[in-house]
Amino acid sequence: MSSPALFWFRQDLRLTDNPGLAALEGRPCLFVYILDDEAAGAWAPGGAQRWWLHHSLAALDADLQARGARLHLAHGPATRIIPELAAAIGAGEVIAGRLYEPWARARDASIAEALQAAGRKLTLHTSSLLHEPHRIRTGTGKPYSVYTPFSRALFALGEPPPPLPAPARLVGLDHRGLTLEALDLLPKRDWAREFPAQWTPGEAGAATRIASFSAIKRYDATRNLPGISGTSGLSPHLRFGEISPRQLWHAARAAGVTGDATFLKEILWREFAYHLLWHRPELPEAPLQEGFARFPWEPNATYLRAWQRGQTGYPIVDAGMRQLWRTGWMHNRVRMITASFLVKHLLQPWQAGEAWFWDTLLDGDLASNAASWQWVAGCGADAAPYFRIFAPVLQGEKFDADGAYVRRWVPELARLPDKYLHKPWEAPDILLRGAGIRLGQDYPRPIIAHAEGRARALAAYAAMRAESA
Repeated sequence: MSSPALFWFRQDLRLTDNPGLAALEGRPCLFVYILDDEAAGAWAPGGAQRWWLHHSLAALDADLQARGARLHLAHGPATRIIPELAAAIGAGEVIAGRLYEPWARARDASIAEALQAAGRKLTLHTSSLLHEPHRIRTGTGKPYSVYTPFSRALFALGEPPPPLPAPARLVGLDHRGLTLEALDLLPKRDWAREFPAQWTPGEAGAATRIASFSAIKRYDATRNLPGISGTSGLSPHLRFGEISPRQLWHAARAAGVTGDATFLKEILWREFAYHLLWHRPELPEAPLQEGFARFPWEPNATYLRAWQRGQTGYPIVDAGMRQLWRTGWMHNRVRMITASFLVKHLLQPWQAGEAWFWDTLLDGDLASNAASWQWVAGCGADAAPYFRIFAPVLQGEKFDADGAYVRRWVPELARLPDKYLHKPWEAPDILLRGAGIRLGQDYPRPIIAHAEGRARALAAYAAMRAESA
């Protein structure tokens, strides 16, 4: 019999297109997932992610059982648990998908050293990206810092290999582990009660969602309209590795997506975020543009709380924040609008928004979340200029012209006509009364006037530039 192996599931909670599983080649194996909050520290899974993780692990265990194996669960430091489990089953090799977060890279190095000292090895496979970040370089051999040439370089590499099939059978080893309930992932209060109606965590749920995404060929035209189902909703599945980027890429091609279409560019934006994280591990905490370390933010708990609760008085912003709280997800266009409002109109540090998204997003992904917040805040790689300030009313009128999105998530405004839906403070009193709205009671007045917020933001930006000169 072949020497046993230990397979460590991490951000690849699937059986299809999992290179590490293909490398088993029929060997007996213990399949493991470890909840290692200690190593992740501040970037341990947030509340919404933990809800998803609970159900994703249940689905993965069922998929493994259908093929003759079980999922072993553990909670604690992987630096201790992995070497102990490998010794307990006599595994000569530990197999896992490569991770790119700074804390995970340090942990993997420590585990590899411990395994090597015991005559074992850690083998890492590319399972959550199309390409390894350290292998993509500019013509001068440097990392990329601008997205467009990065994406061109990846398109020039050609089509990724086709996805690997799921193994028909696995040889599983039994070893006593924790129950899923013992991981204590589900919320104590039922704030996630609306999640199950919208989401089905697990590999099968991901397959169903991509198969039903009929708008994929029209993605470029539909992706900015939050009031319709114009995006795939696959980001949580991708974050937990229930579907691979190769599967997404080839599914898009099979659906008729051609050339360098926007849907594929979104996959490459995620690759770019990991490229940045690999080469700039400070990405989640510190601005990549050093001058922004001196930006005169004005932390304000009242402003931050109003934004978090969807009570800013700007309907498109409030709709997005309420959608996030109730569903664990927010439309991408509205993510940009809400983020811009926080860091520009309200002058709150981008890290405060990043932290809130991390706790409330089901698709909370360290690289993408950090890179996107830095992009909006103007301090990241290839970032939008800070002085480009979204006008929330104009954004709402442009991308939610019929008000379907705002009326769904801010129902107290539903009876207002389209003309005033995105600026209820301009509605005549007779219309407000007819719609059952008392501004300041049923719905807040704007927390700050757009002109004032814009002027404050530009003044703060000018002060930073003057100090950096």
